[in-house]
Amino acid sequence: MNNLATGKYGEDLACLYLQKMGYKIIERNFRIRGGEIDIIARDGKTLVYIEVKTRSSHKFGLPEESVNYYKIKFLERAAKFYRLQRSNLPDLERIDVVSIDLSGSKPIIKLIKNASF
Repeated sequence: MNNLATGKYGEDLACLYLQKMGYKIIERNFRIRGGEIDIIARDGKTLVYIEVKTRSSHKFGLPEESVNYYKIKFLERAAKFYRLQRSNLPDLERIDVVSIDLSGSKPIIKLIKNASF
C-alpha cells in the first residue's frame, strides 16, 4: 500500500474502533490551509478532534510519536476555525490521538485521550 492508501485504511479502522468505544463520528477530513483534522466526533458531551497516525513499520518510530508540538498547535488552530464555522456544538472539547500499528499480523490500535486542551 502507498502512504495515501495506508492513511485511509488507518482512518477507516480508527472510525470503526471509535464507534465501538461510543464515539459518534461527525465529520472526516476537515481541511483548512496547512492540513486537516482527520476525524471530528462526539464522546458524550465532548467534541473531540482526532488525529490518526498509521504506520506499517517502526522504521520512523511508533505512530503516536509523530504527533509533535507543532501538530498539536495546528490541531488547536483548526479546531477554532471549525468551531467558528459550525453552530450547536458542545462547549467541552479535546484532542485525541489514535495510533494504528500495522507492522504485525494484526493492527494494534491505541487511543490517547486528552492530547491537548
